[in-house]
Amino acid sequence: MHAMQYEITLPADYDMGVIRKRVADRGHLLDAFDGLGLKAYLMRERGKDGSPVSQYAPFYLWHTVEGMNSFLWDGGFQGICDDFGRPPVRQWAGLACEEGVAAGSPARVAVRRRERVPDGVPVAEAAADAVERAGRLAARGGAVLAAAAVDTGRWEVVLFSLWAGEVPAGTEGDVFRVLHVSAPGLDRLPRGRRW
Repeated sequence: MHAMQYEITLPADYDMGVIRKRVADRGHLLDAFDGLGLKAYLMRERGKDGSPVSQYAPFYLWHTVEGMNSFLWDGGFQGICDDFGRPPVRQWAGLACEEGVAAGSPARVAVRRRERVPDGVPVAEAAADAVERAGRLAARGGAVLAAAAVDTGRWEVVLFSLWAGEVPAGTEGDVFRVLHVSAPGLDRLPRGRRW
């Protein structure tokens, strides 16, 4: 499993209706994309849900590298580049993916928490902790899915979760509204610890 995200930060006065329409018109195009486990079409608006910025920031879980590469190199990603310029694409190696207690429910919100692995913490300990935390998120009421991944170039862990309702109290991270979910290979994403 591989996680991927790019963020397109928009002007404070940007009409976010443009993003909603874009997803309504184009979101279905990845509903059957080969190699894709899940794409959550995410946005956040400045001043809402604690966000300091307005962004369009889709988050992907790939079950094959070939699918991810096909999206990046064979045209899917080019539409973003054509419309907004080429954003940096963050990638993380998957550690765990867990279905939530509300699996199968439509996701309304997503939370992404990125944190640096502190110097001196054994990497195996940091990875095991991230897996355990993803499991705890998935077990909370309203959780649709939780995943953990790591960027070994930056030694950064990302915890990503989808929720059927509002974000439960005590859940930390950046909050995004979910506009659409394409999940053609959700059942092929490996569950549990990945090593």
